[in-house]
Amino acid sequence: MMDTTTRLLLAVGDQPADLPKFPESPTYWMPAEASVTTRSVDWIYYFMYWMSIVSCVLILGAMIYFIIKYKAKSRAANEVAPKSSDHSTVLEITWSVAPLFVVIALFVWGFKGFVDLRSPPRDALEIRAQAQKWKWLFTYPGGMVDDVLHVPQDRPVRMVINAVDVLHALYIPNFRVKMDAVPGRYTDLWFQATQAGEYPLFCAEYCGTEHSGMLSRVVVHPPGGYEAWLGEQQKKLLDLPPEELGKLLYEKQGCSTCHSVDGTPKIGPTWKGLFGKTESFVDGSSAPADENYIRQSILDPAAKVVQGYAPSMPTYMGKLKDAEIDGIIAYIKSLK
Repeated sequence: MMDTTTRLLLAVGDQPADLPKFPESPTYWMPAEASVTTRSVDWIYYFMYWMSIVSCVLILGAMIYFIIKYKAKSRAANEVAPKSSDHSTVLEITWSVAPLFVVIALFVWGFKGFVDLRSPPRDALEIRAQAQKWKWLFTYPGGMVDDVLHVPQDRPVRMVINAVDVLHALYIPNFRVKMDAVPGRYTDLWFQATQAGEYPLFCAEYCGTEHSGMLSRVVVHPPGGYEAWLGEQQKKLLDLPPEELGKLLYEKQGCSTCHSVDGTPKIGPTWKGLFGKTESFVDGSSAPADENYIRQSILDPAAKVVQGYAPSMPTYMGKLKDAEIDGIIAYIKSLK
């Protein structure tokens, strides 16, 4: 049987064909546990769930019992209601005070769990998460950027989150953590993965037409694997020819969300045949799409907006190095 997370992934649209195999949950209700932060969340959830079941059964049972016991035997017997002044102060105090202890206990346990979730350890590894329509970008120590979240097993990780356009939300069901990504400010969350493997990552706040496709995944590396992966990726970027680097950045930086490479219209102009083409802008001017135009469009996309398109592209000022911009230009040149 597929777990809840996988069913949710298959339910939303625009899913990649090579959907990764996520771990199945041992229960029907919750995704598989994979973080220390799941303990307090799951315990209080199941406590409230079973309390609700027990309360529901008791109340329905009492209703059925009273319906049968006090059912009128005839119309005549039901014409005049008997006088009644029965009142039990003890019973009223009991059903008012007894739930109070349960509510207080839930508050104490819930508040303790909340404080734990909002208090990352001081030695936590810090990774930046940036949300934009419709892509997640993760920046690792040293400046390496990837669209997949890679973390080490058994080490606390603090995610510093921001958005460049609209409200998003970073949600990792298997870790039981979620936090809004808000334009103009930073938010954060933390977790400590306990099981190596791959887990789904969602945007949990509606952010536009491609919201359902704003998916990524968390790769939890076994001890020593995260450091090896990070070093390998940094070396790989340095060794790539400009055109291949540009192609890689096209996928990793979210360019593929808004720009096609086959001529298909999307949110932004296609990159196919772009270089050397004369573009007309909303201010009535025009200019050839040369190296200077492409560089300006990356760093200050609102400076020259092509006619027929909205100024929805975020700036990449400070996010891309000169060599990476050169790589994107080289890739665009190759798309005849």
